[in-house]
Amino acid sequence: VQLQASGGGLVQAGGSLRLSCRASGSTFSSHHMAWFRQAPGKEREFVAAISVSGGSTVYADFVKGRFTISRDNAKNTGYLQMNSLKPEDTAVYYCAADIPAWSKIGIPSQYDYWGQGTQVTVSS
Repeated sequence: VQLQASGGGLVQAGGSLRLSCRASGSTFSSHHMAWFRQAPGKEREFVAAISVSGGSTVYADFVKGRFTISRDNAKNTGYLQMNSLKPEDTAVYYCAADIPAWSKIGIPSQYDYWGQGTQVTVSS
């Protein structure tokens, strides 16, 4: 699976962005998908994940109620809708896909397939 993330940009605090993660290959629909982010000088951290069917989702506490993860398997594309953005959300956002156990869905090392990252900058 090859992934390409897009949709990042510069936005003011309180604004919104929608990230997309387009997958090539026919196996996207058989992989869980997740979003991670990495700010300068910090480790990559889990943001959200969605199951193969889209029926299950999980979020990091710091994005609950603000971000929504979704997917459209017919389009081989996953999304991260980000609302009420804060300056501390500034980071490079990466999408990832694989089939880890759901209990390990937030661990970066569980994923073999990564997008190239898209920069999100939130100004105060």
